[in-house]
Amino acid sequence: MTKSPPFDAVGIAQAMADAARSAILPHYRALTHIDNKENGAAFDPVTEADQAGERAMRAVLEDLRPEDAIFGEEYGRKAGTSGWTWVLDPIDGTRAFVAGLPTWTSLIGLTNEDGDAVVGVIDQPNLDERYVGTPDGSRLISSEGETQLSISTCDDLRDAVISTTDPFILTPPEQGAWTHLRHTAKIIRYGLDAYAYARVAAGTIDLVAESGLAPYDAAALIPVVRGAGGLACDWRGNPAKPGGQLVCAASQGILDQALISLRRSAE
Repeated sequence: MTKSPPFDAVGIAQAMADAARSAILPHYRALTHIDNKENGAAFDPVTEADQAGERAMRAVLEDLRPEDAIFGEEYGRKAGTSGWTWVLDPIDGTRAFVAGLPTWTSLIGLTNEDGDAVVGVIDQPNLDERYVGTPDGSRLISSEGETQLSISTCDDLRDAVISTTDPFILTPPEQGAWTHLRHTAKIIRYGLDAYAYARVAAGTIDLVAESGLAPYDAAALIPVVRGAGGLACDWRGNPAKPGGQLVCAASQGILDQALISLRRSAE
């Protein structure tokens, strides 16, 4: 079993989430400029809010944990000496942010020297929802207090609510696997990015399957889902590492049914 860090990782992650909120929210529905990371190819937006949010989180770490490594989407890697790495995505769902939709999140993950995701925070400032996951459990923190999170009791894919951000970014074999899941499940939702995984932990979505994830897309998600009693693995059924193909499910029954299709296009 993955062990909790020997320091107040949750407190530090929450300080980073607070700093990111302060840096990002002034730009929400008030953007003046949007850049393209792809330099004229397929449009991959980045904004001043993404960059300001990551700078704010890094400043907290420089003050509280300067010995830790950092891997952020906007400013890359910083080496550390402690064996711990903070994996940061200041705005997961930048397209939603640009569109003024409240489904973007700030992601903070902490991985150990083996690359396992140990602590995760999925923060949605507009809704005042902060999902925190550790080996000891997951909870939702808001202005109304704290609530322990628990996955749903659904055990059959035919009764499940499932999600992926965008099926058109999947490869053709992956699209085939998703099509099977889509035709089997009861309800399908798109465009939620990391927020879908938060709702798996909260018990309102039963499965999320995605591919092509970077470590900063996934490191925060795995501890939140697992801490609520959910399952996180790759499309072969191996324990999830941050990045690549990821499937998170509320139950072994749903996961086993989904893997019948997902394994056919597993990397």
